[in-house]
Amino acid sequence: MKGISALTLKTVLCVSILVTVSGAEVWSYEERNYITAEYEAALSHAGGESLVRPGGDWFPYPEYSDRSGWEDLFGQDRERVIEEGEKLLSFGWQIIPATAYLEYERSGNRKIMEDPMEANRVALNRLILAELAEGEGRFTDQIINGLWMSCQMTSWVLSAHNPRQSSRRSLPDPREYIIDLVSGGYGATVAIAWHFFRDQIEAEDPSVNYCIRQAMKERILDPYLDESVRQSNWWIAEDWKPGQIINNWNPWCNSNVLLCYLLMEEDQARLDAAVRLSVESVDRFVNFVKSDGACEEGPSYWGHAAGKLYDYLAILYDATGGKVSLFGNEQVRLMGEYISRSYIGDSWVVNFADATASMSPDAYLIYRYGRSTGSREMMDFALYLMYSPADGCFRAPAVPTGNDTYRSLETARVLEEMGAKLKKLNSELASVPAETVLAGLRSDVPSAVWYPETEFCYLRDGAGSFFAAKGGFNNESHNHNDVGTFILYADGSPLFVDAGVGTYTKKTFGPDRYTIWSMQSNWHSLPVINGVPQSFGAGFRSSDVSCSLENREFSLDISGAYPDSAECGIWKREYSLSDGKLVIRDNFSLSQRNEADVENFLVHGDVSLPGETYVHDGVRKVVPQGRVVVSGDGAVAEISYPRSLEPSAEARQLDDPRLTGVWGNVLHRISFTSDRNAPVSGQYRFVIRILK
Repeated sequence: MKGISALTLKTVLCVSILVTVSGAEVWSYEERNYITAEYEAALSHAGGESLVRPGGDWFPYPEYSDRSGWEDLFGQDRERVIEEGEKLLSFGWQIIPATAYLEYERSGNRKIMEDPMEANRVALNRLILAELAEGEGRFTDQIINGLWMSCQMTSWVLSAHNPRQSSRRSLPDPREYIIDLVSGGYGATVAIAWHFFRDQIEAEDPSVNYCIRQAMKERILDPYLDESVRQSNWWIAEDWKPGQIINNWNPWCNSNVLLCYLLMEEDQARLDAAVRLSVESVDRFVNFVKSDGACEEGPSYWGHAAGKLYDYLAILYDATGGKVSLFGNEQVRLMGEYISRSYIGDSWVVNFADATASMSPDAYLIYRYGRSTGSREMMDFALYLMYSPADGCFRAPAVPTGNDTYRSLETARVLEEMGAKLKKLNSELASVPAETVLAGLRSDVPSAVWYPETEFCYLRDGAGSFFAAKGGFNNESHNHNDVGTFILYADGSPLFVDAGVGTYTKKTFGPDRYTIWSMQSNWHSLPVINGVPQSFGAGFRSSDVSCSLENREFSLDISGAYPDSAECGIWKREYSLSDGKLVIRDNFSLSQRNEADVENFLVHGDVSLPGETYVHDGVRKVVPQGRVVVSGDGAVAEISYPRSLEPSAEARQLDDPRLTGVWGNVLHRISFTSDRNAPVSGQYRFVIRILK
């Protein structure tokens, strides 16, 4: 697959739009327009002829009637896919009442509407896959039931996203159709079902196909090209202005809408217009994302940000017969490798912002992404993720049967290839320790990584420690007020952590977002300066940021992340990692002292203050003066601190399932508090030692 040429790169219009707030650059939007450049070059080479045609002939899968083709595609996983469908032969399609939508306004509860929607989507996908695998018509009636029910729904948009309508209400307004993350994905599944089964559906009753086409036109095809709802479909970013965020919604929605158009739009002019709009829209996302490849939304959003960008590029590549390709583009590859480099081990990942700290990355998506971009690091990481410690071997690949039909089918295309590699790895385990084999699959991952534009720093040392810290500003996508925070893991066990985010409610993305404790800087490993925490807003950010990968050092001035009431001119935080020891230095200067400083550290584990006892290596010990000990799951750390500060600890009880599923029932915050009349300038120095 070809990438953008060197000549094209030189001729692409590159205009950097810099937004400056309080003397600091906040957003850098560079009009690289890589996709548009490739698209224009392909059009020129084709003499201006359309690069795509109606009808879905490009879709890279066998026809429904090609039984041998589908048997080869699903391979040894065919029977399991059929069994998954058999469980749904009597599935009761769930109707979502009006009150389920209205509950978002009444209590902020999203799940009461989202859960039945998700159940329907998963059921429809599994039935589609089962019928493609078996091909005997046994699942057709249930597929028709699911499609018919789907078309009778007023909308496929989530209650939490419907307030983008002109009505600003959570109940769908049939007078105005908008597109969100779920409606696009739902539409893509419906389009795929229509593509494969429209002849069988037509034989049962043509009115079903009519309803499908009508629903698709109303819900997806028309709203995408309708300029009157562009403000509601903000993710298209057609009128992007400095200060606006372009996040995962853009590639997520565009990839699904493009698939709907390519499979169901019959008018060539409308198809060309939609493809052109999508090319220009997704380019804006690539322009907005930092060229260093980091995902500021975190690893749990990677699959919907860079991952959906990959889906979009793969769809465009296949639909144009390879004429439009970004798979040789360095930024696209770096965006993919971010997920490999953000993986700490044993399901733990770097989780700044709303990302969760523990997850299972999509190995199949990672493999396909790496395969297309030529990243051995990603392909090996995908294989690494397939290892099962409980079984002592690599698991056989299987088609995922969640709610994303396109990704399910795309995984089927690499099952045989991945299966052969995993079989070879399993044979190696007969003579080579698993640790050695797994280490080999991670050998291409750098031990230190610096994302200079996003200001993420990842450092590993030879003692099994993993450290990550960030700069940035306090209006990033899925933002927390967390400029300068860090995490620290010992031999894959979390000690100093970022809590992440709880279950999404109306409050999560509303004006009360920063009343949620996990969004606040005082519940991150950061100082409360002069009695004042960090503030939300683009102007609150880091400065004087530097990173030395060789010396394992990271430093930044975080004073700009605090409001004027902190009276802070300088708060230079320096991190240095070596041999299981992290040194933190805070050099500060205040214009006047109003309140005490409080240095906070959020930890996972039990906290023992001076004079209290803890257990290490089976021996009970007393914490000496000037020390605080954190005893985590499988790791212990000792903190030395300035004697001018008074240590204390507070338990944060957790009751949100999204948090308890990661951390258990409690996290602890260690606070080191200065005297209220402490000097206005000086240094606070902390040394964290991992105890072996």
